[in-house]
Amino acid sequence: MTIATILRGKGSHVISVLPGDRAREVARTLTRHRIGAVLVRDPDGRVLGIVSERDIVRAFATAGELPVDLPAEEMMTRSLATVTPGTKITEALALMTDRRVRHLPVLEDGVLCGMVSIGDLVKARIDAAVAEAEALKEYVATA
Repeated sequence: MTIATILRGKGSHVISVLPGDRAREVARTLTRHRIGAVLVRDPDGRVLGIVSERDIVRAFATAGELPVDLPAEEMMTRSLATVTPGTKITEALALMTDRRVRHLPVLEDGVLCGMVSIGDLVKARIDAAVAEAEALKEYVATA
């Protein structure tokens, strides 16, 4: 099973913020959409980085007096771990474990196709296991 399978069910829409958006607004965006990370994109849509809840906490811990006014570009992680639609789910899970991240932008030829979370990947693995178990039950019942 690949990342493309997840995107077919989830869709390709990705919530993002601009580099100058302040921490307060980034946190509101995360809360409003009930998500754990947003991509930081320039006005042309190019991906510049990602801001996760962890990035916000880190920025608040090290910032000066007004951390809520920090721009996204100062909090974001610039070195992105990414996958393609053809990446196997097991490979994506391994990448998340190695890089200690919970969100992966999905890029194909440099173009953003979507984003997957650890929850998306775990759900896909569970769904596959349940389907396999059901298939085995059906096979045994009809044998």
